[in-house]
Amino acid sequence: MTSLPPRLVPGDRVVVLSPSSWPEERRHLDDLLTVLESWGLRPELSAHAEDRRGYMAGTVADRLADLHDALRDPGVRALVASRGGCGALRLVNGVDRELLAGDPKPLVGYSDITALHQVWRRAGVPVVHGAAHGEHADLVRDQLLGAATTTVHSDPTALSADLTTTGTASGDLVGGNLELLARTVGVTDVSWDGCLLLVEANRAAGLGMVDRALTQLRLSGALDGVAGVVLGSFEEFTGFTDRGWTVLDTLHDLLDDLGVPLLGGIPTGHLDDPVPVPLGVPAVLDADAGRLVVQPLVR
Repeated sequence: MTSLPPRLVPGDRVVVLSPSSWPEERRHLDDLLTVLESWGLRPELSAHAEDRRGYMAGTVADRLADLHDALRDPGVRALVASRGGCGALRLVNGVDRELLAGDPKPLVGYSDITALHQVWRRAGVPVVHGAAHGEHADLVRDQLLGAATTTVHSDPTALSADLTTTGTASGDLVGGNLELLARTVGVTDVSWDGCLLLVEANRAAGLGMVDRALTQLRLSGALDGVAGVVLGSFEEFTGFTDRGWTVLDTLHDLLDDLGVPLLGGIPTGHLDDPVPVPLGVPAVLDADAGRLVVQPLVR
């Protein structure tokens, strides 16, 4: 059951933390803090946000401590990831879900943060798949402070728009980065029955990654009950072929026979300025109109 957090108000504290990799440039972190301050919020860095341990922002214990410190503090009303990268999957089984469910707080992030979004999903707490700064920062502000409904239109020129079918479907919007969704199978309880599944991917290891990830989701039964599929950005695959196949061939081969409406071309995921989309709340996919409408993630 979803527990909508209260909407943020000016003066609320927000913690910026690094559950995955550390921010490579301080100016990007400063930009994020400046944006949050411009909304009237009081952002603060977690204790280990800038730690460095290889490609991760510190140890598992330290990154979990930052998460739990923010979740325990009643004055903190939202968590914002400084970036994605790698390492969030290591935290999944250590997050205290009862703590999260007891005082629900949205988590803003995408890419590697998809792993933690699955934990929030199981706790019934909505999240934002996207970045809190950049071209669409005002939309995140409206989502968190204004309880705004989010309407996203398909870009007919986007690579994944080729997969759009016809029809409409509704259900909780879930998902995120395709590889991380597949990696969480068997680690967290995956239940997407009756949901709309959003998937997007960066090129990473090529078509093999897309094939293996979608096949794992299918073989595990995770896709058996989905009501529809929303396809975000696969733009990094533009012009890429593997023995005559493109990413569209792979996606068609593994999604067409699900028999549910597909809406492609949604500009979220690995883009320079992805559109932030709430997850864990009801949404309507309208393939005929090329539109995704997502209900507010706060009350």
